[in-house]
Amino acid sequence: MKIESVELFYLAMPEITEEVDGSQDALLVRVSAGGLVGWGECEAAPLPSIAAFVCPPSHGVCRPVGASVLGARLDSVADIARISAEVRYNSMDLLQSAHTLSGIEMALWDLLGRKHDAPVWSLLGFPASLAKTPYASLLFGETPEITRGRAEQARGEGFHAAKFGWGPIGRHGVAADAAQFEAARQGLGADAHLMVDAGQIFGTDVGAAADRLEALDAADVLWLEEPFDAGAFEAYAALAEHRSRVRLAGGEAAHNVHMAQHLLDYGRIGFVQVDCGRIGGIGPARQVAEMAAARKVTYVNHTFTSHLALSASLQPFAGMDCSRICEYPASPKPLAAAIAAVPIGLDADGCVRAPEAPGLGIDINVEAIRPYLVDTEIRVSGEVIYRTPDL
Repeated sequence: MKIESVELFYLAMPEITEEVDGSQDALLVRVSAGGLVGWGECEAAPLPSIAAFVCPPSHGVCRPVGASVLGARLDSVADIARISAEVRYNSMDLLQSAHTLSGIEMALWDLLGRKHDAPVWSLLGFPASLAKTPYASLLFGETPEITRGRAEQARGEGFHAAKFGWGPIGRHGVAADAAQFEAARQGLGADAHLMVDAGQIFGTDVGAAADRLEALDAADVLWLEEPFDAGAFEAYAALAEHRSRVRLAGGEAAHNVHMAQHLLDYGRIGFVQVDCGRIGGIGPARQVAEMAAARKVTYVNHTFTSHLALSASLQPFAGMDCSRICEYPASPKPLAAAIAAVPIGLDADGCVRAPEAPGLGIDINVEAIRPYLVDTEIRVSGEVIYRTPDL
């Protein structure tokens, strides 16, 4: 097959707020080849990602992503790796290229799986898609009472684990944070996994993060996620030296395999979290999952948007028995909820699996997302180089 077209669709909620919620907009990717179609989703600001696909070249290794993708052959898994390598080299100085490639690469896997009538996890070499324990991915409320209510709701919906993040954490002192951790634990109950995402609020301040360890332990928190800047490996390692039951987690900010590997090797994390929509797609995420297993670190998907992205994020570790916990977008905005015609639901045991259907196993509800389509046009020297495609 030859890649005939790559279409990018900018979707957004009517109003974008300052809430740290990545499901407020989306960039969907539709790739066509050999009479088949595959879908992917980029996890980044849509407009810069579109620009990275169509922009005029600046020089030899700052070329648009589209130059390495359009017209390329796609017949095997090796072709996906080759196309990705072309993009990484030809667009190495175009910093948004990894994000743009991520959604395209997902769509290539989806398309190839549909061609071979096989789920992506099978193409990756797994004999089966194993059950994963999903954790409801939620934001802390502005008050402990709101947080407790969100935790109770998650438990009522059948979740046996939940992660709370961002919101007021790190902004109002240790006692205020401790009250939030305690409220989340009370709402979930003693037998559920509780995780905390600090959203890089402490920068490189190891002391400030360490001040919260006692409260995190008191709430029996499984991991503390992203307490520091993404590349602050020394800070991660220093915090890991403290006597605490809580393990450190991170990796969603990795834009390539090397960034994730450095966090594994130098940051001393216990859980590595990779976002297929940022790291370059499913193939690189699978590499990190293998690295993590070799280092006895638990691999976890990072997903906070649609069930298309959720399916893609499950594929790299679908058949791994050593990593059995997964992030699940429990409260997405209506836009993100509308993307998948049939979402990935929890089974009777409260578990989820990567779909058994060909490709990513997710059909797009085109009519449901049409109201969120943002009419966009990019001109250079009077020439239109991008216009919103026909959905």
